[in-house]
Amino acid sequence: MTEPENPERVTPSSAVPSRRHVLAATAAGGAAMAVGAAGTAGAADGRSTPSTGAPTTPTTPIGPEDPRYLSLTQRGCNARFVGKPDYFRVVHSTAEVVDAVQRAVREGRRIAVRSGGHCFEDFVDHPDIKAVIDMSPMREISYDAERRAFCVEPGAQLAEVYRELFIGWGVTIPAGATAEVGIGGHVVGGGYGVMSRRDGVSVDHLYALEVVVVDKDGTARAVIAKRDPDDPHHDLWWAHTGAGGGNFGVVTRYWFRSPGARGDDPTALLPKAPASFLAFRAGWSWKDLDARDFKTLMRNHGQWCERNSDPDSPYANLFSVLMVNTTQAAGSGAVLAGVIDAAVPGARRLVDDYIAAVGRGVGAEPAIRRPPLSWLNALTSITDTRSSPFKVKSAYLRKTYTDRQLDVLHEHLRPSDDPAARISGTLWLVAYGGAARKVAPDATAVAQRDSILKAVYMAGWDAETQDGKRETEWVRSLYRGVYADSGGVPVPGAVSDGAFINYPDADLADPEQNTSGVPWYTLYYKDNYPRLQRVKAKYDPRDEFRHRLSIRTAR
Repeated sequence: MTEPENPERVTPSSAVPSRRHVLAATAAGGAAMAVGAAGTAGAADGRSTPSTGAPTTPTTPIGPEDPRYLSLTQRGCNARFVGKPDYFRVVHSTAEVVDAVQRAVREGRRIAVRSGGHCFEDFVDHPDIKAVIDMSPMREISYDAERRAFCVEPGAQLAEVYRELFIGWGVTIPAGATAEVGIGGHVVGGGYGVMSRRDGVSVDHLYALEVVVVDKDGTARAVIAKRDPDDPHHDLWWAHTGAGGGNFGVVTRYWFRSPGARGDDPTALLPKAPASFLAFRAGWSWKDLDARDFKTLMRNHGQWCERNSDPDSPYANLFSVLMVNTTQAAGSGAVLAGVIDAAVPGARRLVDDYIAAVGRGVGAEPAIRRPPLSWLNALTSITDTRSSPFKVKSAYLRKTYTDRQLDVLHEHLRPSDDPAARISGTLWLVAYGGAARKVAPDATAVAQRDSILKAVYMAGWDAETQDGKRETEWVRSLYRGVYADSGGVPVPGAVSDGAFINYPDADLADPEQNTSGVPWYTLYYKDNYPRLQRVKAKYDPRDEFRHRLSIRTAR
């Protein structure tokens, strides 16, 4: 077995942010995170004990008879799924992960891995899963002087990652806006967020990672895969730059360093974080939006994104989310929220022009707020401790919606006059493009590089009073209607460009929901899928790591 390499480390703070419910993230630009504790003093020296040695606490299996078991089954943010594995293994090091994987393989138990618990489908909680490896204690964030890269363990939550990198070195990575998301599953799906238009997606800065894989003879071992083209495990690195989790093995460490970064100064090896953000919010109530105004607003927004999503756009520093909700509360019909680096010349004028362009020709004037926020405050604006059931679907947009699609959106999103018929649903149109377009579609596993927006379709419900059938059918009907011209799914083409694997949707593999004839894996991976299949065959030949949308070995 290949022994994992041991970088020099710095122990981070141990703050644990609170959970945020996915449907509550209607913050400025969606940039909501919980605040961690202060950064470790002396962090830049890069010295401490690595996590790959002997176990530091007992790692015996936690089964149903253990009082901790129930809490571990309920760690997922989507209460739609609650698993009942034979046991959990809560791990603290790579050595413990190797041991946990080896034991499950020897026992013939199907494995799943959980870091932050934000999978939107049942990949961890499926009834066939018998052994869950919980990565939550693995949260170290440090500078590895030998590799000239920042090492982050998969249990670290995004709030912790942002805070440690910023307080210690003034740098950041472009990643998500949800505080409690574990970086373990977030990065492997591509990872994007408030800095992605300026700096690309998370994997554009991924230098290396450590993965516990299972060989053909059933032996678990840890390997380190690097971005360097001549690295013997380069294909394994590439597969983890957008294929999603649960496919090839268990990631135990990530190393981040921007391509082309030179020297030994850690403050120059990742993008600099802004000092402060200018935040904005504009809202249009449904009472002020008839069908014409709604379509005008949506069309304005899409066309603005078409004009301003190139890497060299003066708006590359602006991140926004247009959220259209099915509620009748004042100012909540359509909400445009976001942030821009306050140091950008003319930032306030750029924001004013943006809001004016989106609202041009719409009857009602929006309410606008621009509170100044520090970098960390901008990423810690909203938290929520609830965990509720929901259904999510996604799509990449290359162009704004057609008139027919806008009619479908208006029909589904406008609140019903009958309170009993109302659905708690929403559409998010999240800014994309910018620096993400600098990277070729086959350079990483993220194939969608020229899209302008990520569309997220959601419905949630109260588990105590609703069974979710009506809400699930509502979001399915909305999705089928929007993509009716391409078999009910966003087939890559002139307007759409497939779906986002970090928002997995098992419906795409259901021939009743996907009548396009285009397989689910093409929607997620486009032309990159055959290469992913070859990596799967090499590093997981026994198919130990699998779920309903996992990479299939080519036959």
